[in-house]
Amino acid sequence: MRKLHKVGLNALVLLTFLAMSFGGHAAFAATIEKIDVQGAQRVEPQTVLSYMDLRVGDEMTQTSLDHSLKSLFATGLFADVTLSQKGSTLLVEVIENPLINQIAFEGNSQIEDDELLAEIQLRPRQVFTRTKVQSDVARLYQIYRRNGRFSVNIEPKAIQLDQNRVNLVFEIQEGDVTKVSSIRFVGNERFSDDQLRSEITTKEDAWYRFITSDDRYDPDRLSYDQEVLRRFYLSEGYADFRILSAVAELSNDKDSFFITFTVEEGARYKLANVSVDSQLRNFDPAVLQKDIDIKSGDWYDADRVQEISDKLTDTLGDMQYAFVDVRPDVDRNREAKTIDIIFRISETPRVFVERIDVHGNVRTLDKVVRREMLLVEGDPFNRSKLSRSEQRIRDLDFFENVEMDVKPGSAPDKTVVDIGVAEKSTGEVSVGAGFSTVDGPLADFRIRERNLLGKGQDLSLGAVIAGVRSEVDLSFTEPYFLNRDLAAGFNLFHMTRDFQTESSFDQQRTGGGLSIGYPLSERWRQTLRYRIERNEITDVKSSASRYIRDQEGQRDTSAISQRLDYTNLDSTLFPTDGWTYWLDTEMSGLGGDSQYVSGRTGASFYYPVAKNVVLNILGETGAIQGYGDEDVVINERYFLGGNNFRGFQRAGIGPRDLATDDSLGGNIFYRGTVETSFPIGLPEELGILGHAFTDFGTLYDLDQTGATIADESSIRASAGLGLSWRSPFGPVRIDFALPYADESYDEEELIRFNFGTRF
Repeated sequence: MRKLHKVGLNALVLLTFLAMSFGGHAAFAATIEKIDVQGAQRVEPQTVLSYMDLRVGDEMTQTSLDHSLKSLFATGLFADVTLSQKGSTLLVEVIENPLINQIAFEGNSQIEDDELLAEIQLRPRQVFTRTKVQSDVARLYQIYRRNGRFSVNIEPKAIQLDQNRVNLVFEIQEGDVTKVSSIRFVGNERFSDDQLRSEITTKEDAWYRFITSDDRYDPDRLSYDQEVLRRFYLSEGYADFRILSAVAELSNDKDSFFITFTVEEGARYKLANVSVDSQLRNFDPAVLQKDIDIKSGDWYDADRVQEISDKLTDTLGDMQYAFVDVRPDVDRNREAKTIDIIFRISETPRVFVERIDVHGNVRTLDKVVRREMLLVEGDPFNRSKLSRSEQRIRDLDFFENVEMDVKPGSAPDKTVVDIGVAEKSTGEVSVGAGFSTVDGPLADFRIRERNLLGKGQDLSLGAVIAGVRSEVDLSFTEPYFLNRDLAAGFNLFHMTRDFQTESSFDQQRTGGGLSIGYPLSERWRQTLRYRIERNEITDVKSSASRYIRDQEGQRDTSAISQRLDYTNLDSTLFPTDGWTYWLDTEMSGLGGDSQYVSGRTGASFYYPVAKNVVLNILGETGAIQGYGDEDVVINERYFLGGNNFRGFQRAGIGPRDLATDDSLGGNIFYRGTVETSFPIGLPEELGILGHAFTDFGTLYDLDQTGATIADESSIRASAGLGLSWRSPFGPVRIDFALPYADESYDEEELIRFNFGTRF
């Protein structure tokens, strides 16, 4: 009985388990006869059903319910979803996420609302979800940390409104900028910490870095600095150099960073053998030796090796080897601490330009880009011409970026030049203010379009009002007149000038001119001009020199002129290498009252003496001579002093009426300048340079003579020091010059200051 009882009990338990199991399965496997959606307000019930995997007639299983639940949550429309069974009815209860009514930022002053809004994903009238809010908060933190503010705190808040709407507010405590307090190096023996700090772009916090962000921690900049250090050591011959770690530690108060570079310098290597291995057929590598200016015994310099490799590539490109591959192989002998370098040149065919493609220009016409190319379809490929063409396109200043790529053409001996450009704004509206010791306080307004209608045309209207002058000027230039390399243009002007201090009169000029310029070669250019103007000498003081009173009144000038110039400067704004030459001649007398012939010529040389040290040598001379019965009047003569001869006042040198101390100008001049620009120990990013200079020259030869006129051709000279600053507000320069050769009647000026800005 006990055994039978035990068997019966086990059977009962088993049956109960099976009943529960099958009963449960039956409950979830019921066929859906109806789906009831509750809680939906903005979202239509049919839309809710469309997101689910279940339909009327399907069986209700745990798997299908789980899939539907995940699908509804994945839409982001609902804050909560519940699925339950009531008999054969599936009840779907949803709580909708609110809609965003407005997005606001509070507490931000360093970064504008528009900039923050552009960086986040959420927008008004979108569905509010916590996941998206958290993602946007993380993005805002990145923006502030990228701007050096690691102590920022951002708190998102949702303000409930009616109709299930919210206003999303990001409350921001920006905190102070987190600066780099210390940069240290571990493992460096050959170079000091200070020297290595000067090489990298990240800088330690200092009072004078208020206009830069280099003293803010930036992970990307730190990665770049590791590459800068590596290249520096390689350029000094340390071929085994390694950076073991670069760690940035944030202080507990989140006020500053401490950066530590751990380096392993390794040994310094010298060059043993330098050779060229060419795979080019019928090519003598000896012609390349002139481009290899390193030799056995020199310290290894990775930068110099790469420069030579690039130079060899350019030389071979000039010889029509377009796809030549010059690869320097570096073989280290660690025991002898020497390096063998082999420049390996792979074989490639000579090629010709098959096609030139231009893309990325939306407004600028293709022909504006193409006409700057020194290569055209069918020309032998020339890498130097391609590089100069790229620079010519950049010099247009129409594009933010210019990229040239050489691609294979339809045959092995053909190539396609692909030019990609990114346009930038070429319209300018500027309002300026400044001060100089020449003009006093000044203000100017200018509106200009340098790429009118995308044709490269230049239209400009400007006005200047200063303490001693005012002017209005309208000009237009068509750089390719008649679809040729002819720069044709015109200008109209009206200006007044106060010469009361120097020569006791005022001057008023009104007129216009025509010009046309054309190239004589790649670097030589000729410009022809015609000018007509009315020049009036007014408000002559009663105490002025009689040589000035005699010239009071108006005169008309009709003149033709030419300018011949040459330039190979590396930059027209801040040149450091190269030279430029000019020759100007002018003749008046084609109508009007003036009859004269004038000419002036000069040259300016720039030479990089050392890193950031540039020597400039300038020389210029000019002469003007009347013909017929006409003398050269005062408004046509030359004047020296001020900006073109430091140490002397404007018009402070040259013929002068000693009885009235009026400057009369001269007919012949020459002048020269020798100036060295150099850093003064401040960080390079400040843009502050020192200058040491000497100016020398003279001005003489006056048509009139008299007992009170001083007209000496003796040389004048001055020497001095200066400071210049490329400030965010415009260029600033101050010069102190002391004359060491002068005449007693010259007017000296020891300090000259110039400041100007546009905004």
